[in-house]
Amino acid sequence: MSRIDKIKYITLKNAVGAYVVLSNVGAGIVSINVPDRDGNLADVTLGYKDPADYLDDGPCMGKIPGRYANRIARGCFSIDGIEYQLALNNGPNALHGGPTGFANRIWDMEQISDDTVRFTYTSADGEEGYPARLVATATYRWTDNNSLELTLEASADAPSIVNLTNHAYFNLNGEDSGSALAHTLWLNASRWLPTDNTLVPTGEMAPVEGTPMDFTVAKELGADIHADFPALRYGKGYDNCWIIDGYEPGVVNEAAVLASDKSGRVLRVYTTQPAVQVYTGNWLEGSRESISGHRYHDYDGVAIECQGCPDAPNRPEFPPQTVAPDKPYRQLIIFEFSTI
Repeated sequence: MSRIDKIKYITLKNAVGAYVVLSNVGAGIVSINVPDRDGNLADVTLGYKDPADYLDDGPCMGKIPGRYANRIARGCFSIDGIEYQLALNNGPNALHGGPTGFANRIWDMEQISDDTVRFTYTSADGEEGYPARLVATATYRWTDNNSLELTLEASADAPSIVNLTNHAYFNLNGEDSGSALAHTLWLNASRWLPTDNTLVPTGEMAPVEGTPMDFTVAKELGADIHADFPALRYGKGYDNCWIIDGYEPGVVNEAAVLASDKSGRVLRVYTTQPAVQVYTGNWLEGSRESISGHRYHDYDGVAIECQGCPDAPNRPEFPPQTVAPDKPYRQLIIFEFSTI
């Protein structure tokens, strides 16, 4: 049976009629349908019309990248003095686990209850160059207050690295409504990670104050996106990581608030993760046909990816992203929708 023949969707609907659609391709989010200030439902995540288009796509639409989300410099890292080499699939670096990372795998799917679905993927020792056999799970729970809770877990039979997140793109006016740059964003982050021109962190945790990277006071995504600032030139917009203020392992913090004055929808993001990558969909042009039958353009959605720091395996100053038989991995991300 081909991968296309194995694709399955599942819908979770809550007591107020809002619903999410999930897929076993990359344990992904296909759509999230929530009300605006007038009670009208709309799909607020970008997605594809053809289920097969979720396989091997560039934007990683709504899916869970892995074994290591984001970038690893030169695709190299070491564990206990042994060096490992990954495929280079993003210029000189490894990105999102490699060409056939977790986002392009068919995960096992199990409905746990009316509001909960668990996806499981087993990654073999040596897959994409990573050491150890690793079992990853992504458990989604859709609540009656329109919160999508995502628990990410992994266990390994030997020391390895792991960094899991969700790569959904949000547009709170509806996925077919055009640019998201008028949305306002607040981040619970007074520091960000400057990068080189390949978007790999330099190791510095720099203050956001006085820069276009400052979202400590909510502002429109488009307010500074074209500023003459190195990070924005490198990525053609925001594609950067911020350190969440008050981070402590295992503690849930508010990470971000995204809002649309037009629809009145608000998305609050909470997490146990140390950092959040914000990507303003800078390269969506030319992506596959949308779920509503049109084509997406650059900046039509924003990804708010709670995760570990990029290149943490090579940066001891960053929180570690290790997993081992006696050290399982567990993180929580909550996407909470409301209206104003």
